[in-house]
Amino acid sequence: MTDLLLQADAKTPVARSARGGIRWRGMLPYVFIVPPVLYLAVFMFYPLGRQIWLSFTRTRLMNPNRSEFTGLSNYERLFADPEFYMALQVTVVYSALAVILGVTVGMIAALALNRPFPGRAIVRAVLLFGWACPNVAASLVWLWIFNERSGVLNTIVTGLGLDRIAWLTTTEMALPSILLVTVWQVAPFVMLVMLAALQSVPEEVKEAARIDNADSLSVFRAVTLPHVMPTLQLVSLLVAVWSIRRFDIIYLLTGGGPIGSTSTLIVKLRQIAFENYDLGLASAYGVIGLILALTVAVIHALFNRRRQKRSQQ
Repeated sequence: MTDLLLQADAKTPVARSARGGIRWRGMLPYVFIVPPVLYLAVFMFYPLGRQIWLSFTRTRLMNPNRSEFTGLSNYERLFADPEFYMALQVTVVYSALAVILGVTVGMIAALALNRPFPGRAIVRAVLLFGWACPNVAASLVWLWIFNERSGVLNTIVTGLGLDRIAWLTTTEMALPSILLVTVWQVAPFVMLVMLAALQSVPEEVKEAARIDNADSLSVFRAVTLPHVMPTLQLVSLLVAVWSIRRFDIIYLLTGGGPIGSTSTLIVKLRQIAFENYDLGLASAYGVIGLILALTVAVIHALFNRRRQKRSQQ
């Protein structure tokens, strides 16, 4: 009798509506995930797949829809070109120094702002200006600052009785000058992220270390640094990937010169694609840049896994 009543209830509109609501709630996560998946497929995965395919073809910019499959010929030309190794070296050196200097300066600024002092909010807002300022506008301002004749830096240098410095037109100073602008732009982002991580460190743990007569450096090394290390690794990964693909600052300040001393892979890619009209070879440069960024991500993942194993032991 009870089974018959349950079957009868299941056939009622209310029961069917309840089952339909359960099914709808089960499908709701998929409904929300469809738009971002479509966005990534159209604007990221398809262009990426198209670029990889073009790297195996002979394709000219004047007729990009007409491609001739050539296999690994673009990569053979790439690895036989000395300019490729120079661009790869500049990219690695620039990205490594951007991570080291940007993360170090940002971390020091975060440690300084982590302590309360009068005007801390104003100082924080001023320091964030470099990150908030658009890249193109910031590059044009720095282009004026680096001006050899009327720039601010050379005005200070000549005021000190020294000779003017060709900041952007000599192979010795071009890359350091770009690194200065990069650190000015990257460090505020690192500072903001690390400041949030520092403020999440439990005060009672630090206080316990101080009670055990630990000095400030020991507290930082034993308590603060292990707590913020995952955030520090993540922000270093972001800065590294951004530096590998950075184009606007380098192109606006030096255009990759002088003599290719600031020509990274992405700057070289632009030159080959839009000056030499060779989309196939340019795509091969892009694939190498992608492999370099993935290598950095894999290294980060290995360090992260090693850190997690140590914490579990």
